[in-house]
Amino acid sequence: MTKQQDPWGTDVLVDFEDGIAWVQINRPDKRNAMSVGLAHEMNATLDALEIDDRAGVIVLTGVGEAFSSGMDLKDFFRATDGVSDVERMRAYRSTRAWQWRTLMHYAKPTIAMVNGWCFGGAFTPLICCDLAISSDDAVFGLSEINWGIIPGGVVSKAISTVMSDRKAMYYVMTGEKFDGKKAAELNLVNESVPADQLRARTTELAKVLLEKNPTVLRQARMGYKYARYMDWEQAAEYLTAKGDQTTFVDPEKGRQQGLKQFLDDKTYRPGLGAYSRES
Repeated sequence: MTKQQDPWGTDVLVDFEDGIAWVQINRPDKRNAMSVGLAHEMNATLDALEIDDRAGVIVLTGVGEAFSSGMDLKDFFRATDGVSDVERMRAYRSTRAWQWRTLMHYAKPTIAMVNGWCFGGAFTPLICCDLAISSDDAVFGLSEINWGIIPGGVVSKAISTVMSDRKAMYYVMTGEKFDGKKAAELNLVNESVPADQLRARTTELAKVLLEKNPTVLRQARMGYKYARYMDWEQAAEYLTAKGDQTTFVDPEKGRQQGLKQFLDDKTYRPGLGAYSRES
């Protein structure tokens, strides 16, 4: 892909570093509130990065002091006032596409790096990324109750997949803010670290993922995400088929290499690291 073909540059910025694509929401004057324009650009960006060899892992974050303050009420909702139902639904569809339909089933691993404010609608892309790291001083909140509306979009569905009912209901009903350490306790993020360590820790995690067999990593991610909605019998059949499919489509023949190194060469011990992908 040439630079002239890159679709980002206004509301979304992308930097590449050693296989990591740092995807940044770039509306710092609005605390990176998400607009219709941002949705269009983010869809194009994620679509391009999915087949861009420079991007092995996607890190989603925000420019400035915020991950995202949620939906831009003026630029999103007021922009759809007085338009046709078709235009309104197109705007909603575009937003839903990147925030959960794409991120949830993305071909490459994704990490949300929460560098500051994370409110309302921002919970959806946060949760739909595979993993999430927060700074201790990040500020989270579902504040909609305080100004007369319910959490918008599919935020309530999103938080129900990672938080317990009691904890989720508490923050939906009170609108209280909480920090990164609390977000880790609530399972919104995998871990929280001091702000000056956030990028380094996220990079470290991304590099761990980059070392894995990308086909197997993708299949493992999708296997988990689909199986969690199945009953035990369905999951057993699905995951058996998924394992066979992985062996068939993996160009690195990871299963064959891992077994050879463990059983024949005696150079690999499961649980102490990954098999050598250079073999």
